This record gives sequence, C-alpha cells and structure tokens, in this order.
Amino acid sequence: MPTSSVRRITTTMTSGLSGGIKLSIGTGIKAAAATADRARPPRSGVTVLIYHRVGRRAKVEMDLDADIFERQISELAEGGRVVDIDQGLAYLDGSLPEPSHNPVVITFDDGTSDFAEIALPILVKYGVPALLYVSTEFLDSGREFPYAGTPLSWDAARDTIATGLITLGSHTHTHALLDRVDASTARDELDRSIERLSEETGLAPKHFAYPKALLGTPAAAELVRERFVSASISGTRRNVFLETDPYQLARSPIQARDGMHWFRRKVDGGLRLEDDLRGRINRLRYRGASE
Repeated sequence: MPTSSVRRITTTMTSGLSGGIKLSIGTGIKAAAATADRARPPRSGVTVLIYHRVGRRAKVEMDLDADIFERQISELAEGGRVVDIDQGLAYLDGSLPEPSHNPVVITFDDGTSDFAEIALPILVKYGVPALLYVSTEFLDSGREFPYAGTPLSWDAARDTIATGLITLGSHTHTHALLDRVDASTARDELDRSIERLSEETGLAPKHFAYPKALLGTPAAAELVRERFVSASISGTRRNVFLETDPYQLARSPIQARDGMHWFRRKVDGGLRLEDDLRGRINRLRYRGASE
C-alpha cells in the first residue's frame, strides 16, 4: 500500500478518535494487510500473541468473547505449536535447534480478574502455557484498569502460578509509559514491580512488557535490559530465529474483530501492515497519556 494511502487511512482513523469515536480496525484494512503479506511473506520464527480481556462484554476490541477464545486455544493446542516464553526465547537465540514448525507464545497484559476467572480455566483445560504481565500497583490497591478491568487479587495471582502453566512478568508498577518518564521514575517503576512480585509470589520476574507496547527511552530501555531477560513491544509479525532482539519482542494483538480467520493470519505472522497503522495511531492516541 502506498505511503500516501497509509497516511490517509491514519488521518481518517485518528480524526475519528479526536471526535470521541473508539478506535476500530476495519476488515478492509485487514484485507489490505493480507494483500501486503502476499507481496512480503512472513519469515520463519516465533509468533507471540497478546490478549488483554476475555469474556467481560466490554464492547472494545481488546475484550474477546470467551467462546472465541476457547476456540482459538483449542486450535493452537491441537496443532501442538504453543511453547512457554523461555522455550520460545531458546529457539530464537539458538539454545534449542530451530524447530520444524513456527512456535507460538501466548501472553496477557495487565493482570485483570477475568484472566483467573475465565481465561485460566480454558488454558488449563488444554494444557496451554501463558505469560501474564502484571502492573503490581493495581493488585495492591484494587484500582481498576480501563474497560471492565478489575484487577486480580494476589491470592488469585499465586493460584495461577500453582497451575504450573503460568509465568508472571512485569508490566511496571503503575502502568507507566516508559517513553515519557525520566530515568529515576523508570527505575522506581521497574524496581517496585520486581519487589512486589518477589514479595507476593517468591519469584522475581524475568520478563517485561512495555505498557501500551511503547518502547521506553534509551535510559529506560537500558534499565530494562539490566533487570530482565526479555522485553516485549508491539509488532504483528514473527520474531525471527537468530535475529530478533529479545528486548524488542514483537507481539501480535488478538482482537474481538479477528474471529478465527484473522486470528489464523496473525498466528502465521501476517497482517504486518495493520500493526504499522496501529503504531502510528497509538503514537498520537497516547501522546498525552502517562499510563
């Protein structure tokens, strides 16, 4: 798609947002992204999927119907492609031989109660591992996330780990956007998150996800590298064997509009153009935000 077309689409969608219309990636953009995939096929590697809410009926793209979520997990489990984050990283850095298939890692952001109440039983049913990135202040205070985002309790967080399928990672303490804070604030956000997760679970987190998938400042990014073995940003594409920086893992967001058809495209590393558009929009959408 020509740059001028991308610019027109981005302008149209962001102007809708400024008028109070919620962001919605239409099927036309997905179709255009699929066409772009044919011209530039996805490379082999590890696909990391990102979910936020399941079954809360919040009427936003980040909230999936529980039945659709179960269909997606069932299909992935049947294909035997899901690995945990540590195995995925081992494939990427060559510690494990490159597999004959393209593995999939499942992640969730924030740490909301629907993960324990709705998503977790489905993951356990199919024996599928997942990484849950939590913003610890919300678990401490009970303060709600947007869009029906009641936080987990610490007891529930510990119960997820007890299944043997769930790894907890850091998503900062207050969900601070690390591309717009000073180094001291970034350090406090990371260290407080590590401290609280360690105190409550007995396990220090090894993995980190940037809030809103926005890469931090150079100073913040260096602090992340000093504390974790991986970090996730945005990017609907595969992480390429022996090439991808583990501190800039691309994750494909699974949305309510995806259903099964577009979900499969994303699992296969497709729809990169859609994510490029989303990235442009989010830079405008969150330019005045702090969390």
